[in-house]
Amino acid sequence: MKGLVCLLLLLETFVCVVQHQVDGGLNENEISQQPRSEDGRPNPPQTDTLRDEASTDSQQNYHLFFTDIHAALRELTATVTEQKANNRALETQLRDEMNKKNDEISNLTLSQVEELRKENREREIAFSASLIQSGIDYIGPFTTEITLTYKNVFTNIGNAYNLITGVFTAPLKGAYMFRVSVFGIGPTQSAASIYKNGERVVSADAYQAKDFLNSSNGVVLILEVGDVVYVRLWSGTRIRDSYNNHSTFSGFLLFPLREQELCRM
Repeated sequence: MKGLVCLLLLLETFVCVVQHQVDGGLNENEISQQPRSEDGRPNPPQTDTLRDEASTDSQQNYHLFFTDIHAALRELTATVTEQKANNRALETQLRDEMNKKNDEISNLTLSQVEELRKENREREIAFSASLIQSGIDYIGPFTTEITLTYKNVFTNIGNAYNLITGVFTAPLKGAYMFRVSVFGIGPTQSAASIYKNGERVVSADAYQAKDFLNSSNGVVLILEVGDVVYVRLWSGTRIRDSYNNHSTFSGFLLFPLREQELCRM
């Protein structure tokens, strides 16, 4: 764009110089070359005639040249005008595309926010409960292991813990933290284990000839969707709980896991 403007200015300057030379008349060489007579003396001056003829020829050449220059200038002007129009059209197109992109980014951001909210809701998994809802009570001893049902639920975010069966079912693949605590009064033994899908994982065990006894343990487990975790009381032992909520079972999701993350472990 700047190059075209500079070319126009140069052409206009050149036209002015040519016009100035034409208006100046004949140069000295043209005058000095006038014809002489046979005796070597110059013929009578014909300066006016020569000037008129030269001026006529120069004016014709000038008009032809000037016509070509103006035609070129008109063509350049048309080119510049067309370039300006193309630039305006390009600017409008770019502005429309940018506005469209901004709208797409805004919509994408809103959808991403909603997706993150959904993921966060799925990740909100936590529970905590004690054995009895009121009073003081002993559970056990039994001749076989039994699954404990923690009926006094403090928290059950995500509803993954079933207070009827005492079983936690993983709604999301991930790493989970679980803890169990047992309490009793001697002479007795209190012992319970955390199970995953029928397999004993960790245990809390305590024996005391008299006075209070307690024990606790915890574990981080990698669970698939549908895996179950629960607590079983050992056979021949008993566990005590009261309104002080000594015997508890708790768990929560640490973070979800993808397939590739599991393969690296």
